[in-house]
Amino acid sequence: MNVATMIVDSARDRAEVRQPHWSSRLGLPLLLFGTALLYLWNLGSAGYANGFYAAAAQAGSQDWTAWLFGSLDPENTITVDKPPASLWLMGLSGRVFGFSPLSMLLPQALAGVAAVWLLHAAVRRTSGTAAALIAGAALALTPVAALMFRYNNPDALLVLLLVAAAYCLVRAIEQAGTRWLVLAGTLVGFAFLAKMSQALLVVPALVLTYLLAAPVGLARRIGQLLAAGVALVCSAGWYVLLVELWPAGQRPYIGGSTGDSIVELALGHNGGSRILGGGSGPGAGQSFSGDTGMTRLFGAEFGTEVAWLLPAALIGLAGGLWFTRSASRTDRGRAALVLWGTWLLGGGAVLSFMAGSTHSYYVLVIAPPLAALVGIGGYELWCGRRYLPSRLLLAAVVASTGVTAFVLLARTPDWLPALRWAVLIASVLLASGIALGAHRFRRTSLVIAVATLLTGFAATGAYAVATVATPKAGTLPVSGAASQNSGRAVVRDDPELIAALRATTERWAAATVGVDLGAGMQLTSERAVMPIGGFFGKDPAPTLERFQEYVAAGEIGYFVLDPAGSSTRGSGAGGGQRAQLGEAARISEWVAANFTSDTIGGYTVYDLQPHYS
Repeated sequence: MNVATMIVDSARDRAEVRQPHWSSRLGLPLLLFGTALLYLWNLGSAGYANGFYAAAAQAGSQDWTAWLFGSLDPENTITVDKPPASLWLMGLSGRVFGFSPLSMLLPQALAGVAAVWLLHAAVRRTSGTAAALIAGAALALTPVAALMFRYNNPDALLVLLLVAAAYCLVRAIEQAGTRWLVLAGTLVGFAFLAKMSQALLVVPALVLTYLLAAPVGLARRIGQLLAAGVALVCSAGWYVLLVELWPAGQRPYIGGSTGDSIVELALGHNGGSRILGGGSGPGAGQSFSGDTGMTRLFGAEFGTEVAWLLPAALIGLAGGLWFTRSASRTDRGRAALVLWGTWLLGGGAVLSFMAGSTHSYYVLVIAPPLAALVGIGGYELWCGRRYLPSRLLLAAVVASTGVTAFVLLARTPDWLPALRWAVLIASVLLASGIALGAHRFRRTSLVIAVATLLTGFAATGAYAVATVATPKAGTLPVSGAASQNSGRAVVRDDPELIAALRATTERWAAATVGVDLGAGMQLTSERAVMPIGGFFGKDPAPTLERFQEYVAAGEIGYFVLDPAGSSTRGSGAGGGQRAQLGEAARISEWVAANFTSDTIGGYTVYDLQPHYS
């Protein structure tokens, strides 16, 4: 039987699938309710999560200039090393509800629910309700999604905007709508203001899909894409232009750059340096996600974050493209495969081979296309199960999911040890039944479908729930059942120091090198703390001369060292060496030479008042 006949018969099979009445009306509400419950449950239990971004969100809730630029402190010393779009939402939430861990993380969790909703909407328009519900559930239950949609890193807003852009592209393809395409470009541009170059990972998928499938001539397609490109540049460029034209003396220093330039930040620390390695920005040369290569997404750092359903998505993509190879150019089903497949393969390749500073939670950016392909591929293969090729591919999807879950769960052998065996055995049995044609019995067909879904989601769902149930904090969060506190200041446990900071009346209650200690002091005391040198303590802000002017004017209360006598970040090899560079080292030496140290609580403190002579 030829492919065209198979496609027609599969479409007939889809039409013959009688979905329960409740699924069409209650499926989406139940999906969104479950997602909201998962992401909002005990939200804020881990405190301020990443203190680096929490301090900036707090500053933005107190000062509008700090809000606009993403300053680490409300007195605008230096910004975070990312653009501030996600901080805008968290800062506004803090202003409305009062700043707290819950008000800070609420926009992040709601972004996760919205991302699931938009992914469902995009998949439904090309592949139907059942595929959309599977895709939405797959995204909601991806461990890295359960982690980052409850965290205060910029990845949550980034992914929401990229999923929204993909939805707009799906709408644009339906009628070659210029407005929808321009809106997609605009959303990618705003995603750039959340995490810069990472937002551009989706652009090849959007461009290729529209060029291939839009129902108009090539010249018009190219013209529409150029208009979308202009919208992208404008929606990202307005802020870049604003920062570059703003007088440097009237705004905070741009953290992560060596020349106080957001263009340099975009091209260097958050651009080429991330992909190619090297560079001179903070964290240059560091990698927190294993060796580069084809297997990186399945490795120890990335695997449990996102790889649970990755083989299923790839098999579904390959099968879908093969079975639609004879479809018309404008076929929307194949266009969906091209969109999500190009996003997954392109983004996965970049993450696998990028040589610069990389964190495991970056894989959130490929979770939406992976989930979409699981929904589309799984449902389409099920609808074509009367044919041996579809049946064998579907069996491969089920079996590979079980094997992948077994391998990933074996990395934490003490956590639910029976789960990996249960999933493996169930997957093998189900795959065998599907391959042998057990679906032919009407009464067993629904049972097999439900059992397959439950088995496929069992491991990733359990890991996502464990992630939500376990407090996570610090600058390097990972999913799973292990609690984590990486790089987080412990200053909140020292009431004596906090009381001293709260008693100050200076512009800055204290100054310290690096972020973790300063963020903890600022968040707990609710007083401005100067983060000398930004994230790693190596940005040239403020200079020694400027710091001396602040001290002479009586604007800084204390200079604080951590208990080990170093003002660096507490995590990562070589942190002490990094911090003792440039202006931070000069300031530290000058303070030690001109002021007498004392101990407050467990911290070494220099009282910078009265003024030095």
